[in-house]
Amino acid sequence: MLPIINGSDVCQTLRAGGISAPILMLTALGSVNDRISGLRMGADDYLVKPFSFEELLARIEALMRRPVNLRPLGAKALLVGILKLDRDSMRVTVDGVEISLTAKELALLELFMSAPGRVLSRERILANIWGAGEDPLTNVVDVYVRRLRAKIDRPTGDRSCITTVRGIGYRLEQGQ
Repeated sequence: MLPIINGSDVCQTLRAGGISAPILMLTALGSVNDRISGLRMGADDYLVKPFSFEELLARIEALMRRPVNLRPLGAKALLVGILKLDRDSMRVTVDGVEISLTAKELALLELFMSAPGRVLSRERILANIWGAGEDPLTNVVDVYVRRLRAKIDRPTGDRSCITTVRGIGYRLEQGQ
């Protein structure tokens, strides 16, 4: 039990604030109504005490296998340098020129634009865009980054704003 606020209220506040991270409620309240309330308030899973550590780990692993929607609720557009992604219309412009992207390319660009300047590992990109069940040795991330670069670099002709961090992953440069 939390001292001031209950877990369902914390869940509801996080979701209302646009936080889309997985939430696993650990609680002593095990009635059907308590579990339903927790799930309806935004929890992704609900585990009643006492529980085995192995079950907790299995539930965390299951939550981590799900693709994460990084889109904060209420955010209308992302703007990084000359790149603009309008979330309402799902349109992308590069220096004012609209470009056409596939659904996966759009999701990949949104992931990069949600973390400008930060290195995103291939594994993180793979889990977020294709799901954790995808083969970690696949080159699908590299292929889609190459396609995305070709589309977002074409209007300007400048060097790519998505740089490779050798042996780790990719980074969307902020100053482009």
